[in-house]
Amino acid sequence: MQKRAVIFVNIAVLLFGLAGLFAKWIQLPAIGITFGRVLVSSISLGMYMLIRDKKIPVPEKKDFLLLICAGIVLALHWWAFLESIQLSTVAIGTITFSSFPLFVTFLEPLVFRNKLTGKNILYAILIILGVFITIPEFSLENKMFLGITVGMISSLAYAVLTLMNKNFVGKYTGTMTAFYEQATAVIVLIPFILQLDVRPSNADLGLLLFLGVATTALAHTLFITSLKDIPAQLAGICSSMETVYGILFAFLLLGEAPSLRELAGAVIIIGVVILAQLKPGR
Repeated sequence: MQKRAVIFVNIAVLLFGLAGLFAKWIQLPAIGITFGRVLVSSISLGMYMLIRDKKIPVPEKKDFLLLICAGIVLALHWWAFLESIQLSTVAIGTITFSSFPLFVTFLEPLVFRNKLTGKNILYAILIILGVFITIPEFSLENKMFLGITVGMISSLAYAVLTLMNKNFVGKYTGTMTAFYEQATAVIVLIPFILQLDVRPSNADLGLLLFLGVATTALAHTLFITSLKDIPAQLAGICSSMETVYGILFAFLLLGEAPSLRELAGAVIIIGVVILAQLKPGR
């Protein structure tokens, strides 16, 4: 089961890495892309459950409020992630997102009372070093710095979301959890969308459809499902590979060549990912 969970989380991360490119392809503000993403995804998940189960399951009352809170955190994460990329580059957005395991490392012991090891602290320090290397200038007037700052907010929100989702594994399917979280995100984002004076083109609608179904509904479900059989820390470490996929896809499909600073930061983060997944004697 753990092997399957690791496969699921890596497929999810591959799709998440592709998702960053849509912030450049879709000619809408980050908040508009986020709304379209969760709208398409929640409808897709709802239809899937209706076809499969003939109904949409209802969570227990004690979990309902937590699911709503998770949906709010999810909306914040995806807005910040896409905003980070629009302010800077796909590489910057995905590299800063990779600091996510840093927050999980320190938050998980507080939430689940797992042991915080010296090795995990070292990994966290190395990850944040990799992030800091990518920062060109500490100035609010520098878009790259702003992109990194917003990307760190995205990373923190995702760490919190991952730990919140640990409460649902074993009780609900990944599909059901993702549906309620993303449906909540739709409702939360409506007031912001009503203030936008933009209309998506047909091309934008097509891209939003793919973004919502493949890189959101499917990827989010796989990621949540994997948390049933692997620790949140391991899922977080695997998620750092989004940096690799994001930079690679951006180079191949957008022509965005990463700078030496970005590559150096990515190499450190990727090295930590590989090191953390190695087992003694293997």
